[in-house]
Amino acid sequence: MEIVEYTEKWKKKWDDFVLKSNNGTMFHMQKFFDYHLPGKFEFNHLIFLEKGEIAALLPGQLKNGLFESPIGASYGSIVTNDVKFSFAMKLIATLLDYGRNTGIKEFMLTPAPLIYEDVQNQNMDFAFLWSGFKYDLHYISSAIKLDSRTDIISRFQPTIRRNVRKSLKDPDIRVEINERYEEFYPILLANKARHNVKPTHTYEDLIMLKTLLPDNLKLFMVYYKDKPIAGSSMFFCNKNVALCFYNMLLYEYEHLKPIQRVMYEVVKWSTENGYKYVDIGVSQDTKAENPMTPSMSLIEFKEKFDAKTTMRNTFYIKL
Repeated sequence: MEIVEYTEKWKKKWDDFVLKSNNGTMFHMQKFFDYHLPGKFEFNHLIFLEKGEIAALLPGQLKNGLFESPIGASYGSIVTNDVKFSFAMKLIATLLDYGRNTGIKEFMLTPAPLIYEDVQNQNMDFAFLWSGFKYDLHYISSAIKLDSRTDIISRFQPTIRRNVRKSLKDPDIRVEINERYEEFYPILLANKARHNVKPTHTYEDLIMLKTLLPDNLKLFMVYYKDKPIAGSSMFFCNKNVALCFYNMLLYEYEHLKPIQRVMYEVVKWSTENGYKYVDIGVSQDTKAENPMTPSMSLIEFKEKFDAKTTMRNTFYIKL
């Protein structure tokens, strides 16, 4: 097994491998990285080859001796098929040998949570730890496990159930799946400004991502008498997981509980279309000194929709 640096000639084979892999997501695809403006990042993606064929992939960036994955994305680390433990160990050994031979001093890798895997298999996690990697950070993420056999509203806590049912009966409230990001984004900006932060993506970024990956992005918009009052920008990361990347709310309509309604619609649509989980994202207190500090109010809100914890872990090694 050997490692080679990615070049454009590998683009189609790279993305094809991600799509057929056990743990790949849209955030690992070259099509996804194309949304970044030229020069924003200097990527150093790596390809594991065995007998000339792709055995695994590692997107990322090498800077000042540190190889970090992901860069410019939510999830990274090594993309594989459903590998045996011995093969996982071989991949890690090959990576560490490559690092030592090329002067890499550190690796910091953050894979997608276990729920993103088609066949849940922690061979890679154990291989990392046995090979000398340590956990660097843990983030608490919340996800709803979908079940087509169970009534969706019945899973929610009583107050949520009442609010969703009331919303469904109100003829002035409707939910659409559309591409009106020009309605969504200004409200999102205003929401983020309340916390003195900005969205990860600009409006132009979202439009570019929708153009590059049209099947992976969907916008759920809530309207009251034709006025946009809330919405959820969904990233369908792979065939298993729908990720709520952004929720927004026009606060003067908060009494109508449109976020609760849009969450119901997202869970309903994702269930009907064969997804296994809805990931509602990480719940960290961004104002705390320790980046792992949980946001209790946010976690408790997500639990009202029957969301359970799934961790996003970062592996680190110094060579």
